[in-house]
Amino acid sequence: MLRALQHKLLYYPARDMLAGPADFGFEYETVQVRTDDGVTLHGWWLPAPQARVTVLFFHGNAGNVSYWLEATLGYRELGWNVLLVDYRGYGLSEGSPSEEGTYRDARAAWNHLTAQRRIEASSIVVIGRSLGGAVAMGLMETARPGALVLEATFTSVPDMVAQLLPIPGARSLSSVQYPSLQRLRRCHTPVLVAHSPDDEVVPYSHGRALFEAANPPKRFVELRAGHNEAFYVCRDAYLTALQSFVGEHLTARSPTIRNVT
Repeated sequence: MLRALQHKLLYYPARDMLAGPADFGFEYETVQVRTDDGVTLHGWWLPAPQARVTVLFFHGNAGNVSYWLEATLGYRELGWNVLLVDYRGYGLSEGSPSEEGTYRDARAAWNHLTAQRRIEASSIVVIGRSLGGAVAMGLMETARPGALVLEATFTSVPDMVAQLLPIPGARSLSSVQYPSLQRLRRCHTPVLVAHSPDDEVVPYSHGRALFEAANPPKRFVELRAGHNEAFYVCRDAYLTALQSFVGEHLTARSPTIRNVT
């Protein structure tokens, strides 16, 4: 029963679109991305004038891309392009979500940027929030972006299950893995980890464990407030740290450093 419920607890998609990029004053292009197993995904390409950095953003487990537009405001203020693509089963994307499906979705979004738009891999920053960080780690098995950012990401689903159910054999109850910690040990892309001690959804210990497992160069940014509020409460400090990190590791391609207000 727990295994059956796990899928519904992990993926919480919404089909209704709350808003669009035009509501935020963004120039945008609606994109349709085809996965290698024939699923068509819906997303938005948000170009910035003379951008030298492109963000590939993987959102959390709830809603759809329309719920996450506000999360991209800061990246846009830094002068970066942004691509948001919904996982299968979310928003206007076909199919239904699964672990392997989200990995396929991530690869399709990456190929859209590198093959179709011919954007250099070294100028792409892959950013994943919560579940999106685990999806991003799956992409790191085959892609090498300029930088990787994990926002409030868990080490693995079995680790989360074990903390929620502190009983013998709890890890074996998980039919989904998302082994981010294991994958991060093999990753040699510059990585920034951001997490809050006040996170009530993904324990702070997960963020610290990911940072310790990461190969250098790496940076940890400590936030404040809960899982869904931290990136807004600490917005300016976080964007300053993110801009500095990206500027350091994508020097030739990063935008002119701007003050975050």
